[in-house]
Parts: sequence; C-alpha cells; structure tokens
Amino acid sequence: MTMLLFLPAGETGYRWMRLDESRVLADGDGLPPGDGPVVAVAPAEDVTLHWAELPTRSPAQAVAAARLVVAEASAAPLAELHVAVGDEGNSDRPIGVVAAAVMRDWLAMLAADGIDPVAVVPAPMLLPRPDEGYARADVAGIAVVRGTSSGFADDAQLTPLITNGRAPVMLDQDALTAALIAAGSAPTLDLRQGPFARRRRFALDWALIRRLAALALLILAVTLAISLVRIAKYSFGATALEARADAIARTGLPRGETVTDAARQLDERLSRVRGPGLGFSATTAAVFAAVRATPGSEVTALDFQANGDLRLSVAVEREALATDLKRAIESAGFTVRAGTFQAAAGRVTGELTVSAS
Repeated sequence: MTMLLFLPAGETGYRWMRLDESRVLADGDGLPPGDGPVVAVAPAEDVTLHWAELPTRSPAQAVAAARLVVAEASAAPLAELHVAVGDEGNSDRPIGVVAAAVMRDWLAMLAADGIDPVAVVPAPMLLPRPDEGYARADVAGIAVVRGTSSGFADDAQLTPLITNGRAPVMLDQDALTAALIAAGSAPTLDLRQGPFARRRRFALDWALIRRLAALALLILAVTLAISLVRIAKYSFGATALEARADAIARTGLPRGETVTDAARQLDERLSRVRGPGLGFSATTAAVFAAVRATPGSEVTALDFQANGDLRLSVAVEREALATDLKRAIESAGFTVRAGTFQAAAGRVTGELTVSAS
C-alpha cells in the first residue's frame, strides 16, 4: 500500500492519496489518517529538473558531477542549493534541484505534524517518462507535464514555449494510477539525499541476537569440554608418572621397604650412602686431585667426620706447598681450614679440615 502526501503549494494545503496495488483507495485534504510509511510529493514549481549523463560508480561521484551541471545552469549560489540524483535506467539520469532552505522547511513542517517521509518526490517525477514528446496529467488537482528530459508544472503560457508548441498527451486514469503506484513504491528520484537523507532508526534484531547467543554458548561449551579433556589427560598422566616413580623408587630402596614418599626416601638413602655434606667419595676425590696437582705433598692420615667434614693430615716438602695445597682444594669449591704446621725431619706436617661450601 502506498500513501502519497502532497505538500502545500500557494494557498493549497496538504492533500493525500492512498493506493493499493491496482487502484486509488481514498484521497482527501489535510493530513493522512492512520500511521504508515508516507511518500511526500514536492510541488513542481519549487523543484528544477535536469537530465545528464553521470558516473554510475558511486553516488558521491554522481552528485559531484551533477553539482557541476547545476552550477552552469543555475543563477543561485551552489551552496544554497540541494542537489539530488536519481536513476531511471537510462544513460541520462534525472537531477533534482531545490533550495536547501525550502527543503529544510518542508522536513521541519512534516516533523511538526509527526511525519517522517520515506522519500520526497518531485511532482513531475510521478509521471512515466514518455518515449517521445510530452505527457500531461492532473495529480491531486495539480497539472504537471513530463518530457523525455524535462518535468514542470503545466502553465497555459509557459508550457507551449517549453514544448515548442507541441501539445502534451493526456494520460488516461489507468496509466496515471499505475505510474503513481510505481513512483510511490520505487521513486526514480528521491530528494532525501545527502544532508537530508532519512535517519535510520536503530532496531535490535532479536533473531540475530538469539543466534549469536546460542553460538556463544556453543563456543563456551566446546571450550569447557576441551579444558575438561585436557585436565583429565593431565590427571591421568600425573597418575601414570606417580606410579612409574613409585616403581623406580622400589628398585632404588632396600627390598621390602614401604614406599610412602619416593623422593624423600631416596634422598635419605643417598645421604646414608654417600655421607653428609657432599659425601665421602666426592670430597676425597677432590682432595686427592689437589694433592696430585701439588708436587711434594702427600696425605698421611684421613678422617671423615659425621658432619661431612674431612680432616687431613698432610706432609709437604716446604711450608709454601701447604698453602698451594690449601688453595687447590678451595678452587674445587670447598672451604679449607688450616691447622698449625710444624717442620721436622726435613718435612712440614699439619692438618687441613675440608668442608662443603
């Protein structure tokens, strides 16, 4: 269903016309009854129409080219004009020119009456484009003329000058009704462009929101399932490693010993085997390596203490070698405390206490 609302012109106020798919249902003066989308019809005398070949790549390019065409044909400053571009499916595209102030007044007047039109169509663009010559029709009491590249209000004196004396062909009622229905449902030229374009109201698409929510829940469920599988995998792996550690621990512990804490029990056994500190083997190996590296020195006695210290009785050829031996053991990472050294029978003897650092 199409609702056409004809804007006031001169002393004439609002007029409206309601159409369905094949006929005029009702018409009248004043504001249209009921709610629904409204197509406003601008008076023909307030809109100047041009036709020109314009770019079709983008609306911005078409409008820019149309403004150049209008600038050459209009005496008014371009900044005060509103230029809109339409499309009739031909190489020549319609261009509507109206004063920007007039366009603002129309929309403000409609808004004050609670109407936000879906489109504003110049009255001549309600008529179909004739194949040749000119077509004329009375629309809501207004006589308009449409040519192949022109559109204007009918005037007894101006029309013959514009048509070069060629009389326009009057449209029959059926053709006019079909043209009004087509223009109302899909206008070929809508003045609501650029700064006067209709603002789209934000509306929530609940169906889309529900689909997105379901998708989000599905993603969360899959993520949770992956995490649970990963946790279970780690748990099973940890259990297997623990069982393997217990099995290995049993091979390192005395036969028959109950395994309660494999790491602690192995550390205790290792401590018992190697002794306290760094152990007997590691300490004595480092000491004898230092003795071999110090010519003229020898170990005469050795005592491994319960606290991990190793007491050495050493004999050297001269006192300086005792210092060299002490430094060699320290360089291996031990702490060495030297006792009192004495000289007897051409040898220097004394004690060194070696501790872990």
